[in-house]
Amino acid sequence: MTARKRPVHPRQPGLLGDEQRTPVEGPAEPVAATPAEVIPLAERLRPRIPDEFVGQAHLMRASGPIRQLLQERRVVSCVLWGPPGTGKTTLAAMMARACAWPTVWTTAVYLTTPQLRKLFRRAQDLFRTRRIPLVIVVDEVHRLNRAQQALWLPWVERGIVVLVGVTTENPSIALIPPLLSRLYVFRLQPLASEELRQLFQRAWVSLGLEGIPWETDALEAALTWAAGDARRLIQLVEAVGQDVRTRDLPAVDRSVVQQWVAAILPVMDRGGEMFYNLISALQKSIRNSDPDAALYWLARLVLGGADPRYIARRLIRTAVEDIGLTEPRALGMAVDALRAFEQIGSPEGELVLAWVTVFLATAPKSHRVYMAFQEALKTAEATAGEPVPLHLCNPVTSLMEDWGYGKGYQYAHDVEAGVTPMECFPEALQGTRFYHPTARGMERRIRRWLAYIRKHRGPAENPPQ
Repeated sequence: MTARKRPVHPRQPGLLGDEQRTPVEGPAEPVAATPAEVIPLAERLRPRIPDEFVGQAHLMRASGPIRQLLQERRVVSCVLWGPPGTGKTTLAAMMARACAWPTVWTTAVYLTTPQLRKLFRRAQDLFRTRRIPLVIVVDEVHRLNRAQQALWLPWVERGIVVLVGVTTENPSIALIPPLLSRLYVFRLQPLASEELRQLFQRAWVSLGLEGIPWETDALEAALTWAAGDARRLIQLVEAVGQDVRTRDLPAVDRSVVQQWVAAILPVMDRGGEMFYNLISALQKSIRNSDPDAALYWLARLVLGGADPRYIARRLIRTAVEDIGLTEPRALGMAVDALRAFEQIGSPEGELVLAWVTVFLATAPKSHRVYMAFQEALKTAEATAGEPVPLHLCNPVTSLMEDWGYGKGYQYAHDVEAGVTPMECFPEALQGTRFYHPTARGMERRIRRWLAYIRKHRGPAENPPQ
């Protein structure tokens, strides 16, 4: 019977080394050595020592916290948080190698609660016999559920386990506060243009193509498109390099880069922080009456694969929250945009979203209805026991009429002004005002109309703003 191969972590081949560095799950180890040219260029270029690392100067300069940990050959329970392609896994690997403690690599999506308990028992045995902790590197640590996260607390607290979490999600949202309070959070930033340029040079030379020049606009297009993601840039460089060899190109121009850029989708996790940041940027640009910025963020969402129906629903919310009654057509146009997209689909439907985005961005703004409703909710919650005034109650039976239901009700259509002095609030709230229209757009007319109404209704305790 052939012995079953130990699994290895898919993103760290060859890193674990001895039997005590075995991941919990992962694909089977290949029987034969993988040819170097088959391994992706980004993996072949992965730094193994601090001096090879590019970017994250706030963490890796001489006084940076991770650089100090590496020099002291120790590791602490921490979360490495940042966008894709910024070096999170690489830094985790460096810390694991530097401390030389037994290390387990795994991914949160593979971990079950029984596997976690087994790991903790192993860590306890190791600590009891050798007085050293077990380092557990967890990729996509944000995918641990709340109950699983709670299991880590006593082990991390006592130093029996060192957790190194790797995530693209904001840990203050993804992790429970008790676990987060026991971890250092090292935030990684997208790489700057000069840092990407340095990686580009390294990648192009490693392909043996340093004699093939890149035109300036082609290189700038590649650096801009990479958007701070080293892996995306290296992936693009690798594809261009293969194209250069296949077609025997004398130089790389912008058309070559654009060809491969179109084949690699922009990065956007539709369920993650980046997606919601883009949605937030779209709404806030509309709120600030900036149609150009709003169109840009809309384009980012569309290119990133966001569901246009979700975008349309957010535009409906924006029409209600940020424009309100200053331009009453906004809501109808936003709803019509959603219906239009459902009728014609993509890609033509995205133009409808752009159309309504510009309309909303250039419309006069008011959040007075939104604020009025929030105040009404607070007041209603605090005064939920206030009875409905009897004159507003409908006397549907003769007994209710005898009790005074409907007595004193004044029918507005019976008077020429169309408004009576009848009070519609409970007695304790009489004179309260929630809605204070602006002097912009349609709300200017509403403001004048409310002044007319209040003149005929009688003085209010709180005059309009």
